[in-house]
Parts: sequence; structure tokens; C-alpha cells
Amino acid sequence: MSQISQLLKYQEKDSELLKIEQEIAGSDERKKYAQTKSFLNKASEKLDKLEAQSQGILTRLETLNKRYGEICETLKDFEHLDDMVEGGADLSFYQRNISQLIDKLKTLKGEIAALTSSAKETTDEYQAMKKKVLVAQKQYPEQHAALQEFKKSKQEQTDKISKELQSIAKEIDGEVMRKYQVKRSERIFPIICEIKADRCSKCGIELSIADKEKVSAGKVVECENCHRILYKA
Repeated sequence: MSQISQLLKYQEKDSELLKIEQEIAGSDERKKYAQTKSFLNKASEKLDKLEAQSQGILTRLETLNKRYGEICETLKDFEHLDDMVEGGADLSFYQRNISQLIDKLKTLKGEIAALTSSAKETTDEYQAMKKKVLVAQKQYPEQHAALQEFKKSKQEQTDKISKELQSIAKEIDGEVMRKYQVKRSERIFPIICEIKADRCSKCGIELSIADKEKVSAGKVVECENCHRILYKA
């Protein structure tokens, strides 16, 4: 039997294995497991980010509260303004200073309120995320076990097909088989396609003059566009 015939036989059997792989990949068990795994992988980074954000807000709040306290202490110096005015102090000067300090206090108060609200939102988000992580951490081993059980239910079929594939592969050139497996890993399927009217029957591109000559000489060629192995019936 020719190499192409063996390859076609191999591909036909391999399509049965691919069907099982696609069934596993598209199963609810696989989707739930993959979703939870992805969430847990991203959750750690998200929690670290929220923690850093919260710490930044608290540091800023500490600075603003300190500044707020300092201004309040400064305003105490004006408690005896009447005595200072009687002593000859410029009333308008102190009034301007007091007005500026009060404006700063109002601004600081607004910033502190906004940051306090932001801190609460960040804390709430952090706690909500932690709860989700705890739930996911409980679900993860259960979902992993369910996926493994589903795979196990297909093991007998896959083992049987794999043995048949190994038997067929013995009749195929090692280099050709290696190329087939590389394309298989790249999710190209079908891998072997017939040439029709000097074109790849899968993507429609016309063969080059050099490839036409190779095909005429009975050699295996690859499509320059979709990279499938081509043959002529």
C-alpha cells in the first residue's frame, strides 16, 4: 500500500480520536473546570491589586488627615483674635489667613470623604472577591475529579484507537509521520487533502509549477497556503 493510502487510512482512524477529543473539550465538565481554573489564576493577581490599591488609599488618607489636623491646630492660634486686634494687629490680614485656611479645610474634607468612600468600595470589592475565591477553591477539586471521570469513561475507546494508529504508523515514513503530527498539534484537520484541477481541495490555492512536477513524480507536497499534505488520486 502506498504512503498516501496509509496516510489516508491513518487520518480516517485519527478523525475518530479527534472526535472524542473534541467531545471532551466541549463537555460541561471541561468548561466548568477551565472556567474555575482561569478565575483562580486571575483572582490572586486581582486580590493583590485591590490590596495595593487599598493600602495606597489608606496612606493618602493618613496624609490628608494629618494635614487636616495641622490646619485645625493653626486655626486655634486665631482663637484670641480680638486680643490680637486690640494689640494693634491687622484684622484684614488675619481674616484673609483664616478664610484661606477654612477653604483648605473644606477642600481636604471633600478629598477625605471621597477617599473614604473609595476605600469602602475597594474593601467591599476585596471581600466579595475573597468569597468568590473560597467558593471556587472548593469547586476546583470537585470539577477536576468530574473531568477526570469523564475522560476515564472515554479511555477504553481512545486506547483502542491509539493502538490502531500505532500499527498503521509503522507503515508510514517517519519524516512524513512527524510532519503529520506537527500539523495535528497545530489543529489543522483534515491534514491530507486531494488535489483537484491542480488546486488544494481545502483552500483552493493552485499548486506551483514545482509542486505540480513533484506530484507528477509521485512525491508528497504541502499546500503553500494552508500547509496541508496534498495528494493526487
